[in-house]
Amino acid sequence: MLLYRTPACYFTELFLTSRVKAMYIFAEKCYNIMRCKIKPENKPKKLTRSEEVMNEAKQNYLNWLDNVTDEATLATLKQMTEVQITDAFYKDLEFGTGGMRGKMGPGTNCLNEYTIAKATQGLANYMKAHGLTTAAITYDSRLNSREFSKKAAAALATNGIVVHITDDCMPTPFLSYAIRTLGADMGVNVTASHNPKEYNGYKVYDNTGCQVLDDVANEITSYIEKVNPFEVDCDNYDDLVADGFICPVEEKLITAYTNRVLQESLGSADGVNVVYTPLNGAGYAVVPAVLRKIGVGELHIVQEQSMPDGNFTTCPYPNPEKIAALELAIRLANETNADVVVANDPDCDRLGVAVKKENGFDALTGNEVAILFADYILSSRKANGTLPTKPVIVTTIVSTPMVKAIAADYNAKIAEVLTGFKYIGNVINALKAIGKEDNFVFGFEESCGYLKGTYARDKDGVVASMLVCEMTAHYKKLGVTLYERLQQLYAQYGYYEQRLVSYRFEGADGAVRKQQLLDEIRNSPLNDLAGSPVVGVRDLLKPTDLPKADVLIMTSEDDCKLVIRPSGTEPLIKCYLMAHGDPSDNDRRLAAMQKQLDEILK
Repeated sequence: MLLYRTPACYFTELFLTSRVKAMYIFAEKCYNIMRCKIKPENKPKKLTRSEEVMNEAKQNYLNWLDNVTDEATLATLKQMTEVQITDAFYKDLEFGTGGMRGKMGPGTNCLNEYTIAKATQGLANYMKAHGLTTAAITYDSRLNSREFSKKAAAALATNGIVVHITDDCMPTPFLSYAIRTLGADMGVNVTASHNPKEYNGYKVYDNTGCQVLDDVANEITSYIEKVNPFEVDCDNYDDLVADGFICPVEEKLITAYTNRVLQESLGSADGVNVVYTPLNGAGYAVVPAVLRKIGVGELHIVQEQSMPDGNFTTCPYPNPEKIAALELAIRLANETNADVVVANDPDCDRLGVAVKKENGFDALTGNEVAILFADYILSSRKANGTLPTKPVIVTTIVSTPMVKAIAADYNAKIAEVLTGFKYIGNVINALKAIGKEDNFVFGFEESCGYLKGTYARDKDGVVASMLVCEMTAHYKKLGVTLYERLQQLYAQYGYYEQRLVSYRFEGADGAVRKQQLLDEIRNSPLNDLAGSPVVGVRDLLKPTDLPKADVLIMTSEDDCKLVIRPSGTEPLIKCYLMAHGDPSDNDRRLAAMQKQLDEILK
């Protein structure tokens, strides 16, 4: 039984025969159908969007009542309220450019064994159509991740695809490395990254170890849409292991990955005092092993968060971007007089950092860590003679522009791409295609994702954890903390500040409202940003030098910038507010922009 299923009352099941149960279900369906019938009119009444959503949900719900066979799920379905039915069934969970992500539970719009089976059979059909025969699979520490990954492995293997699967949760970047090393044609990662425990997800990778790009994702979607989830054969995992179609990943591949990460080291971490937390995630074994190998002087691990646990008991929202997620680690850092706090999310592709300030520890933003990394990597490689003559740093349209100023001092080119690390990975692929892969020195996105090296095509919390410890040790020897070094860089290059504001729109009604608001802003952009006239509006749904995307960018006369986009994995509108100038005035302008957005989107 999968852990998302809630206890249900089995009175009906215990006392009714199977024949009577069938009659009961039929009567229940008839009641639901009759209840939502529209009275006949001379002319058909045009349904509102809300009515269309409700009708779609009810039809999907009835289909599940007809076809679900396991008793626990069936019992949960029968107990759902009308609102729950609408939210769970009003659409199919979308396989978008970031894969699938949603709350776990029964329903076409949720993550469960049926939606996993449907997506994987669609992927299998895509692979067979293109002559692809091998895949690699891993998963994070979330509830049901192991079970879902086994369902995916069985669905692929039943279609004749040889599957390499890990026996334990592993960091997302390991999958990218494994695909490349094993020569696999595709990869699947069962993960919801940093979301709360109720969520899970499903990401697909190509043979370069990069998450599939838009054209491939769209083609896979077309195959998924044709699949009946109740007809997918994915319950024979053990037999397929015995037959050799499903193969466990060997330990030596994990060792090879950690050794390859270590090759990206730029110096020793000797003498640094580190507090580390994997936030009950997949970094629990790999990251401490790497930190010990680079000579971390003292390593203190938050015991309550040291082992995989999908309940995330001490950290309900395991996002290392948020200081609340670092609370226990900061407490331990104060107790041990640590130099730095290092944290990873449950699939260990992101890095959170807290550093010493005058009044104790505070978290750095993803952009601040990126600024420090860019300076450290460029200066260290210049000093040791390994910096390419034409270095390339890849960033995203919502990340700090301050890195451009740093890069200019090293004759480094900045490549700016859409949000999503797959676009950064794609730039590395493009460099490789012209024989210039070694020009790539660093890639990052503001949401705490970083990569140094070309062994993977996704952000890597393992290599980032290693680098931040080395960097802390480097500056400690110079008598400078990371926070002090950051202030030095601001003084040198100017103050660039950014704020991320997100607005949540849950459920079917929320989805409709979210799209209405995005349309309104697109049709009527802001006239000013914090009082400064808007001088540029860039709509990425229209032809630009970037791929088409649901993104709106506004810039003001005084160098403020606002980027608005819907989240690809959560029911959010994300707004990125940026200001460049005097620190006190930056704060004022960011606050004023947020007030403008609150009036529109709250």
